Amino acid sequence: MDPVSQGVVGAAFAQTAAKRATLATVAWYGALGGMAPDLDVLFQSPTDPILFLEFHRQFTHSLVFIPIGALVVFLVLRAIASRFRFLQGLSAGQAYLACLMGYATHGLLDACTSYGTQLLWPFSNTRVAWDTMSIVDPLFTVPLVVLVVAASRSKRLWLSWMACGWMLSFFAFGWLQQERAVHAAHQVAQIRGHAPLRLSVKPSFANLLVWKAIYEFEGYYYVDAVRVGTRPHWYPGARVRKLDLPRDFPGLGPATQQAQDIERFRWFSDDYLSVMEESPRVVDMRYSLVPNEVDPMWGIDIDTTQPDAHVAWWASRELTDTKQRVFLGMVLGLGGVPLVEQEDTP
Repeated sequence: MDPVSQGVVGAAFAQTAAKRATLATVAWYGALGGMAPDLDVLFQSPTDPILFLEFHRQFTHSLVFIPIGALVVFLVLRAIASRFRFLQGLSAGQAYLACLMGYATHGLLDACTSYGTQLLWPFSNTRVAWDTMSIVDPLFTVPLVVLVVAASRSKRLWLSWMACGWMLSFFAFGWLQQERAVHAAHQVAQIRGHAPLRLSVKPSFANLLVWKAIYEFEGYYYVDAVRVGTRPHWYPGARVRKLDLPRDFPGLGPATQQAQDIERFRWFSDDYLSVMEESPRVVDMRYSLVPNEVDPMWGIDIDTTQPDAHVAWWASRELTDTKQRVFLGMVLGLGGVPLVEQEDTP
């Protein structure tokens, strides 16, 4: 998730083990510990444009690395504590515990999103994605900020526990909404007469009402949006053909660097890959700013004339006024095709 959310979750969790007098200082250690794992974005290569995909949310986010990562954060903060008053006043044990509790929240919170987190590294490179939260959600973050700041200023520990209660309630609501979205997406496939080979739903930006639904059927991906408010609604989308490497890039043998890079990108995207019609660009179909559009946010550019060179990374996050209006209309429940809730189905 975003750094603010990671920091405030780490702060709130760390505060629950603090003494009232140290709540503010513990919050800083927990927050910095909660944000630290994302320093893995520094793993970049000038010659390999997609190396960062393999290292972001990898070892720094794994469960086994938590005590080591927390120790690194602790040592850095203790080394600079004499220069910053807000880092002073904790024993070594208290400071490490705060870093440990903050650091421990990061990978688990990231796993609630759709991006994928290697929680089980080095035993598995599976990207765990529970798909229950948007990568940014002010409704989740703002109340936590208010509660953590209030706890720090008033020295009232129960406010920190209230923040943790808010987290758990939000996680539960996300799981409930995901279940409803999955059922709605299966209804959409049934309406089309499809039996999906696989199906997934992902929350759209900054809310748990509108979800992107994507399923695979007979070599195509079908992309739709479903809104799960008081009554579910369907916003029909489009379909694109699934990537088939021998068909789409017959000149790329499996031993070429470009083919190997495509396989690396396939692992990252959970095989939700397609090829743009207007260019030799392989794109990740899981994400778009408007959830029922085939408008990918990132991909890799293929150059079949240089099969042994690395692919080029491509990204686009252009949010036009039209897209904003369409997305806002979905969030507000304007339009769409009404669907039937599971319990109402005869």
